Amino acid sequence: MAWIADQQDPDGALPWFSGGQLDPWDSVEAAMALDLGGEHDRAAAAYLWLAGRQRPDGSWAAEYRAGAESAPAAESNHAGYLAVGAWHSWVLTGDERLVADLWPAVRAGLDLVTRMQLPGGAIGWALRPDGTPDDTALLTGNASLFQALRCGIALAGLRDDAQPDWELAVTDLGEALRTRPEAFADRSRYSMDWYYPVLGGAVSGPAARDRLAADWDRFVVPGLGTRCVADRPWVTGAETCELALSLAAAGQRDAAIEQVAAMQHLRDDDGSYWTGLVFADGVRWPVERTTWTAAAVVLAADAISGATPAAGLFTDPAALPSAGMQDPEADLLPGGTVLP
Repeated sequence: MAWIADQQDPDGALPWFSGGQLDPWDSVEAAMALDLGGEHDRAAAAYLWLAGRQRPDGSWAAEYRAGAESAPAAESNHAGYLAVGAWHSWVLTGDERLVADLWPAVRAGLDLVTRMQLPGGAIGWALRPDGTPDDTALLTGNASLFQALRCGIALAGLRDDAQPDWELAVTDLGEALRTRPEAFADRSRYSMDWYYPVLGGAVSGPAARDRLAADWDRFVVPGLGTRCVADRPWVTGAETCELALSLAAAGQRDAAIEQVAAMQHLRDDDGSYWTGLVFADGVRWPVERTTWTAAAVVLAADAISGATPAAGLFTDPAALPSAGMQDPEADLLPGGTVLP
């Protein structure tokens, strides 16, 4: 966490590494790790930096460098994730002032997300130049948005500002994630599409354990971690720790611990983490240490250990409002067989 703090700019911006690019999703994840480490002022500064750069339509640019937009695309997963950071921070600190300051940006971002929802429940990955949602939906991004909408609903309750449109949107989105694989682009070679429906909370209980077991041998490299892509000899730290979060959510704590332990070969002496390793060649690639990789380690450690009140954000489905969650009875076939 100290290394993450050292990468932060004086104005609060929290990039991948000092002098590097910043994207809103990864910046929120890094801020969550700072909060877990007791650096609440730094986390708040990162969130407020993002809130101050939100566009009028509720979006953010996909990338910033030195405070300026360097990739202007408006992507739905970036628009939604501030809600997760804001709720995480509230659970940890009870900072009502920060929630009040972030609420307008959270609300505008999730309103945009709901406007980007497609027929069938999935959410388009980005806005077209004319402001309409692209009709391509990405499973990983949608699973993240499932969690973001539920965090937004929790924040709305805290603010006494009901958002029924979000509740309808997350209900349809949950159904799409669980029962309509055809609604999403086929990116099944990426490990994130494997575990993210569990990580985001859309798939839980026995169905979550079944999903993780189904592709375990395809993605997990014993002793090294998780492949980013099934057909490449490349393990990555963030994906490994996100899998650990998913395992913790599925009640498989020992397996989660094993994954966090397996990726420690990526740890540098200063506490930072390299992004990945091409294990066929023994080469770290890309040659970078990123705040979001280190943050994923911190989040996984907290979720596994239950060290803070925020650990349940990933491991306890009941920690958020029930909107969008699967009905255990609805997910059973006659005879009690769980749907995949």
